[in-house]
Amino acid sequence: MRRTAGPAVALAAVALCTVGLGSCTNSGGGTAPARSRTPSVPTVTAGPTGAAPATARLIIKDFAFKPAALSVRPGGTVTVVNEDSTTHTVTATGSKAFDTGSIGSGKTVTFKAPGKAGSYPFICSIHPYMKGTLTVR
Repeated sequence: MRRTAGPAVALAAVALCTVGLGSCTNSGGGTAPARSRTPSVPTVTAGPTGAAPATARLIIKDFAFKPAALSVRPGGTVTVVNEDSTTHTVTATGSKAFDTGSIGSGKTVTFKAPGKAGSYPFICSIHPYMKGTLTVR
Protein backbone atom coordinates (compact mmCIF):
# COMPACT_ATOMS: atom_id res chain seq x y z
CA MET A 1 0.00 0.00 0.00
CA ARG A 2 1.33 3.38 -0.96
CA ARG A 3 1.19 6.49 1.29
CA THR A 4 0.56 9.96 -0.06
CA ALA A 5 2.45 13.03 1.00
CA GLY A 6 -0.73 15.16 1.24
CA PRO A 7 -0.85 15.57 5.04
CA ALA A 8 2.88 16.24 5.27
CA VAL A 9 2.68 18.92 2.58
CA ALA A 10 -0.27 20.60 4.30
CA LEU A 11 1.58 20.64 7.63
CA ALA A 12 4.67 22.15 5.99
CA ALA A 13 2.53 24.86 4.35
CA VAL A 14 0.96 25.81 7.69
CA ALA A 15 4.39 25.98 9.32
CA LEU A 16 5.76 28.24 6.57
CA CYS A 17 2.76 30.58 6.80
CA THR A 18 3.15 30.82 10.56
CA VAL A 19 6.85 31.68 10.26
CA GLY A 20 6.12 34.13 7.43
CA LEU A 21 3.45 35.97 9.43
CA GLY A 22 5.74 36.11 12.42
CA SER A 23 8.31 38.04 10.43
CA CYS A 24 5.77 40.73 9.46
CA THR A 25 6.48 42.93 12.45
CA ASN A 26 7.32 46.59 12.94
CA SER A 27 10.87 47.21 11.73
CA GLY A 28 11.24 50.28 13.91
CA GLY A 29 13.92 48.56 15.95
CA GLY A 30 11.96 48.36 19.18
CA THR A 31 8.85 46.91 20.55
CA ALA A 32 5.56 48.68 20.28
CA PRO A 33 4.29 50.12 23.56
CA ALA A 34 1.59 48.09 25.21
CA ARG A 35 -1.86 49.61 24.88
CA SER A 36 -4.21 49.35 27.79
CA ARG A 37 -7.85 48.95 27.03
CA THR A 38 -9.65 51.30 29.37
CA PRO A 39 -13.39 51.12 29.00
CA SER A 40 -15.05 54.29 27.81
CA VAL A 41 -16.94 56.14 30.55
CA PRO A 42 -19.85 58.32 29.44
CA THR A 43 -19.67 61.96 30.42
CA VAL A 44 -22.72 63.44 32.04
CA THR A 45 -23.07 67.20 31.79
CA ALA A 46 -25.26 68.85 34.35
CA GLY A 47 -27.43 71.75 33.36
CA PRO A 48 -27.01 75.15 34.93
CA THR A 49 -27.95 75.51 38.58
CA GLY A 50 -31.60 76.34 39.03
CA ALA A 51 -32.53 74.96 35.61
CA ALA A 52 -34.83 72.26 36.95
CA PRO A 53 -37.85 71.47 34.78
CA ALA A 54 -41.28 72.89 35.57
CA THR A 55 -42.74 69.37 35.60
CA ALA A 56 -41.53 65.95 36.72
CA ARG A 57 -42.92 62.44 36.32
CA LEU A 58 -42.64 59.72 38.95
CA ILE A 59 -43.57 56.11 38.19
CA ILE A 60 -44.39 53.60 40.92
CA LYS A 61 -43.64 50.09 39.73
CA ASP A 62 -42.44 46.87 41.37
CA PHE A 63 -42.66 48.49 44.81
CA ALA A 64 -40.14 51.20 43.85
CA PHE A 65 -40.14 54.85 42.79
CA LYS A 66 -38.69 55.38 39.32
CA PRO A 67 -36.65 57.48 39.24
CA ALA A 68 -35.78 57.41 42.94
CA ALA A 69 -34.39 60.96 42.64
CA LEU A 70 -36.07 63.68 40.61
CA SER A 71 -35.86 67.47 40.32
CA VAL A 72 -38.40 70.19 39.67
CA ARG A 73 -38.46 73.95 40.09
CA PRO A 74 -40.23 75.54 43.07
CA GLY A 75 -44.00 75.23 42.72
CA GLY A 76 -43.59 72.87 39.74
CA THR A 77 -45.96 70.03 39.00
CA VAL A 78 -45.10 66.42 39.84
CA THR A 79 -47.17 63.73 38.11
CA VAL A 80 -47.26 60.34 39.84
CA VAL A 81 -48.32 57.25 37.89
CA ASN A 82 -48.99 54.06 39.86
CA GLU A 83 -48.17 51.17 37.53
CA ASP A 84 -48.02 48.73 40.43
CA SER A 85 -50.63 46.16 41.41
CA THR A 86 -51.44 47.79 44.75
CA THR A 87 -52.09 51.17 46.37
CA HIS A 88 -49.17 53.49 47.26
CA THR A 89 -48.53 57.04 48.47
CA VAL A 90 -45.85 59.67 47.91
CA THR A 91 -45.35 61.27 51.30
CA ALA A 92 -42.62 63.73 52.31
CA THR A 93 -40.72 62.66 55.42
CA GLY A 94 -39.62 65.06 58.13
CA SER A 95 -41.97 67.74 56.80
CA LYS A 96 -45.51 68.03 55.61
CA ALA A 97 -44.37 69.43 52.27
CA PHE A 98 -46.51 67.01 50.23
CA ASP A 99 -48.61 63.89 50.55
CA THR A 100 -50.56 62.42 47.65
CA GLY A 101 -52.78 60.28 49.83
CA SER A 102 -53.62 56.81 48.50
CA ILE A 103 -52.99 56.25 44.79
CA GLY A 104 -54.78 53.14 43.56
CA SER A 105 -53.32 50.71 41.05
CA GLY A 106 -53.39 52.19 37.54
CA LYS A 107 -54.21 55.71 38.83
CA THR A 108 -52.39 59.00 38.16
CA VAL A 109 -52.26 62.02 40.49
CA THR A 110 -50.42 65.33 40.43
CA PHE A 111 -49.16 67.54 43.22
CA LYS A 112 -47.45 70.89 43.46
CA ALA A 113 -43.80 70.83 44.55
CA PRO A 114 -42.86 72.92 47.58
CA GLY A 115 -42.20 76.60 46.85
CA LYS A 116 -38.93 76.56 48.75
CA ALA A 117 -35.74 75.12 47.21
CA GLY A 118 -34.34 72.11 49.00
CA SER A 119 -34.13 68.34 49.15
CA TYR A 120 -37.32 66.56 50.18
CA PRO A 121 -37.02 62.85 51.01
CA PHE A 122 -40.23 60.88 50.53
CA ILE A 123 -41.60 57.39 51.16
CA CYS A 124 -44.70 55.36 50.50
CA SER A 125 -46.49 55.55 53.85
CA ILE A 126 -47.99 52.09 53.23
CA HIS A 127 -44.61 50.53 52.27
CA PRO A 128 -42.01 52.71 54.06
CA TYR A 129 -39.06 50.80 52.55
CA MET A 130 -39.95 52.56 49.28
CA LYS A 131 -37.86 55.75 49.31
CA GLY A 132 -37.03 58.63 47.03
CA THR A 133 -35.93 62.26 46.98
CA LEU A 134 -37.50 65.28 45.32
CA THR A 135 -35.02 68.11 44.78
CA VAL A 136 -36.58 71.52 44.33
CA ARG A 137 -34.18 73.99 42.68
